[in-house]
Amino acid sequence: MRFQDKSIIVTGAGSGIGRAAATLFAREGGKVIVADINETADATAQAIRDAGGTAEAIRIDAGREEDVVKAVALACERFGGLDVMFANAGISGGMANIFDTDVSLITEVLRVNLIGPYLAVKHAAPRIAERGGGAIVLTASVAGIRSGAGSPAYSASKAGVINLAMTSAQQLSGSNVRVNALCPGLTETGMTKPTFDYARDAGKMDKVGRLNPLRRGAQPEELAKAALFLASDDASYVNGQALAVDGGLSSSHPVTRQEYGKTAV
Repeated sequence: MRFQDKSIIVTGAGSGIGRAAATLFAREGGKVIVADINETADATAQAIRDAGGTAEAIRIDAGREEDVVKAVALACERFGGLDVMFANAGISGGMANIFDTDVSLITEVLRVNLIGPYLAVKHAAPRIAERGGGAIVLTASVAGIRSGAGSPAYSASKAGVINLAMTSAQQLSGSNVRVNALCPGLTETGMTKPTFDYARDAGKMDKVGRLNPLRRGAQPEELAKAALFLASDDASYVNGQALAVDGGLSSSHPVTRQEYGKTAV
């Protein structure tokens, strides 16, 4: 019960890693604000309550400041403050290369994937500090560590999240608020569902994640457990770090090469 009576916000909690994390936080005694732009937040919160946990859903756009303020205020109102913020919400932005990516698309990807975590730190950190300290976990990606794991727009946004975690940890010096980035590899979520569905239908699940040493993709619960570790007192001396949970992919990032003006083969 690492989070007994702790007040926790999870964004992007309507599905995937966010839903798995919200469920595990509640199972370990946390009181969870389940935040998502979709109505699936309600289903996650209800499932937690049905299992005997404490949760309340809120519909927010994680990249809009007024929505983030609203989520933090709800946690403080319902649960007396805030101890943990898991800024997990994100979008993929497709797989277009630099030259085929519209500026409006990369602007939206950066708004949700990078400005969203920035707003989470900005508004959650003061409330967490008021409680004597706690943790902020930001979902980045192995795509933010080096090239080869995502589109230019997505990769740039996640690289920004990793640096945001480092910068935030420094600027929160003395507050006892830790900030770390979680860097998932290929994980079966709503974002990657088409890839996994295609592999299953084609009988090619053995090809999914074949570039990492474990030779498989991850399940959301595996990432959620890592997020809970970073948010817990078990990681009390872990701060300003980027934890890759990718089956070993980023130890090498083996990829096919794409030449300028040509398609990768």
